[in-house]
Amino acid sequence: MEAAVNKIGAVLLGPPFLILLVGTGIYLTFRLGFIQVFRMPLALKYIFEKEEKESGELVGDVSSFGALCTALSATVGTGNIVGVAAAIKTGGPGALFWMLVAAFFGMATKYAEGLLAIKYREKDENGEMSGGPMYYIEKGLGLRWLAKIFAIFGVGVALLGIGTFGQVKSISEAVKLTFNIPLVVTAAIITIIVALVTLGGIKRIASVSEKIVPFMAILYGIGAIIVLVLNLEKIPEAIKLILLGAFKPKAVLGGSIGITILTAMRSGVSRGLFSNESGLGSAPIAAAAAKTKSPARQGLVSMTGTFIDTMVVCTMTGIVIILTGMYEGNLEGTALTTAAFKAGIPLGNLGVYIVNLGLIFFAFTTIIGWNYYGERCIEYLAGVKAIKPYKIIFIVLVAIGSFLPLGLILGIADIVNGLMAIPNLIGLIGLREVIVSETNIYLEKLKEKKEKTKISLDRYVKEVK
Repeated sequence: MEAAVNKIGAVLLGPPFLILLVGTGIYLTFRLGFIQVFRMPLALKYIFEKEEKESGELVGDVSSFGALCTALSATVGTGNIVGVAAAIKTGGPGALFWMLVAAFFGMATKYAEGLLAIKYREKDENGEMSGGPMYYIEKGLGLRWLAKIFAIFGVGVALLGIGTFGQVKSISEAVKLTFNIPLVVTAAIITIIVALVTLGGIKRIASVSEKIVPFMAILYGIGAIIVLVLNLEKIPEAIKLILLGAFKPKAVLGGSIGITILTAMRSGVSRGLFSNESGLGSAPIAAAAAKTKSPARQGLVSMTGTFIDTMVVCTMTGIVIILTGMYEGNLEGTALTTAAFKAGIPLGNLGVYIVNLGLIFFAFTTIIGWNYYGERCIEYLAGVKAIKPYKIIFIVLVAIGSFLPLGLILGIADIVNGLMAIPNLIGLIGLREVIVSETNIYLEKLKEKKEKTKISLDRYVKEVK
């Protein structure tokens, strides 16, 4: 079954899918004037800056920072540890290069998703904001059937892909490896905690995410920096292996391994999608809950999610694995990343604790984030009455996730991810002119505001003189 699932995933995430995914990001990057480069300082500023209430109260359920943390809680997860390890194990060091390339263009895609989420969102029967690809595909393109397909696959990813099995499996293995606690005990504890958090809705999920996400990112980042500082002399060689592996895999791994450029590219892009979810259509579901009146502003905030997830966290993981050379052994997944950190930090089991504690937090927040994504998708399909049954099924699947094989879990995740991404990417392409128009209007307003501020400042200086 695992072999069959992986074969289907390989076909689905083949060259046509890679072209659609990365091609959409490349197209949006050029049409938006490389917004991920020139507007990144502004986007990072907006993360912590409250939006001005120029015309009444801001509409939404949580702050922009809360919405970003909810999105990050779902993206910064096992993909950053297990996914990166799997990419390098399958595609060699060059897979990390292609992961970063896809993420760079994916930042433009994530911006577009956040923008459309705010523009086409609406309130549900409970008075909460609902938005995401199913809404902008239906209201923007008028294709309700395609919107329903997206929502169906969205529920599938939440229940069978990123949301449950992969995360619970990783937490259980990390706890067993670090504290020698049986899988059954860990599964029971996770299930209870997930139930308590997710039954509280988006506000409780955002509140938990705002506390855990920054903490876990800083903890993991410190661990990676320690490895890099202790192995400074090996960093140039690691970078060389990454670049050579991206374009000449045989020069790094030898001809007998069978790794080609396409293998490295597919591994990097597919595992990158599993990690940062750019183009998947999940993050705009969280973005729709943000308290804001500006689609473009929230798009900029959403864009930083891919930067933090892949450009920062995944890069740190990948370089640690490559410079320690652990990818050449027989280890894989959590064990591979753990061994790399342990080898990089020769201070007892400090590296082991950093990786596995980080993984536990990463995976847990991904579970609660994806519970919300699936909830919004099922609400779109069947109304608010379907939310409670969905949550019960979600919690049951969390309970059994620890006992499934990792290869099967990643294979299923690849399939449902790809099926979910395709309708979303069609929506982004179909609404490209709306994205560009909204962006130009917003940037023009920023320019006018800046000019007015400059004129006021000049007038004040003259009065003082």
